[in-house]
Amino acid sequence: MTPSSCNDHIYYAFLMPTDTYKFEISTSTALELSNFTTTLRRKNPPVKTLYSIGGGGTDSHLFARMASNEKSRQTFINSAIETARRLDFDGMDLDWEFPENPTDMQNLGVLFMDWRRAINYEARKTHRAPLLLTAAVYFSVDFFLDEVYRKFPVRSINQNLDWINAMCYDYHGSWDTSATGAHAALYDPNSNISTSYGLRSWVKAGLFRSRLVMGLPLYGKTWVLKDPNSHEIGSAAVSVGPGDVGVLTNVEIEEFNKKNGAKIEHDMETVSTYSYAGSVWIGYDDSVSATLKVGFAQALRIRGYFFWAIGYDSEWKISRYASRAWAVGE
Repeated sequence: MTPSSCNDHIYYAFLMPTDTYKFEISTSTALELSNFTTTLRRKNPPVKTLYSIGGGGTDSHLFARMASNEKSRQTFINSAIETARRLDFDGMDLDWEFPENPTDMQNLGVLFMDWRRAINYEARKTHRAPLLLTAAVYFSVDFFLDEVYRKFPVRSINQNLDWINAMCYDYHGSWDTSATGAHAALYDPNSNISTSYGLRSWVKAGLFRSRLVMGLPLYGKTWVLKDPNSHEIGSAAVSVGPGDVGVLTNVEIEEFNKKNGAKIEHDMETVSTYSYAGSVWIGYDDSVSATLKVGFAQALRIRGYFFWAIGYDSEWKISRYASRAWAVGE
């Protein structure tokens, strides 16, 4: 069992344009990308590949400047398409984290429209199948938690994208060390910060269900408990726990649990998993909670699910369970 046997599409993350809005790929990176696409295309069945542009921690303002001007949009789009074709990708993905105001959102909608027109033109001109176009987006259709309210351009997404990947995770983390949290909770009885709320907000806003894909994390968030005897979701904490800024991959979580004899709990109120050993508490998804979330996605009749990131999965365990659950539910 390999990642390609559990996934229809695999993304390469990330590439970033220069300040001129063009992609400049070094020889070594080009070779790596070519090997990536060639290897996956040889699989049976072949897996479609996309490359993702941007990512968390990149310059949001560069995308804002690019999207605000017709000439810069065209420069970016033409370079993105050329890069996809040259390196034999099946498509492109925009991970702009995040448009900061209503003007950015309006420009994002125009960018999608221009991008789709360019893709269709290139396909007609070259007699090739059109490239795929997707985007990574906030878990909710709008930024209801922020001071500056803004909403994604749903109409443009419906008309121009093949699908969106809703990042249904990072609801809690190192920015709040006062209490533990289920960072990818399917339900939250105390707030709208949950996957169920986020996905339904997209549907309610008019997004075609066939355009919506639910994100699942293959990593967890860690805290140090204030009282080791109080170890539920929402228990008092004093700091982040082990890992890079309180983050452990599922591979690392499995190792921690085994090494420390951690107690593993499945919380059905949030549909999440957590473990604890001594004063360390880890919130994450395992095969049980991930499978239940896949069932929710199917009941909502959306397009599918994705994982971030497949390299974090221990021996593809969760990927396998999720893939089987989706196949059974179809």
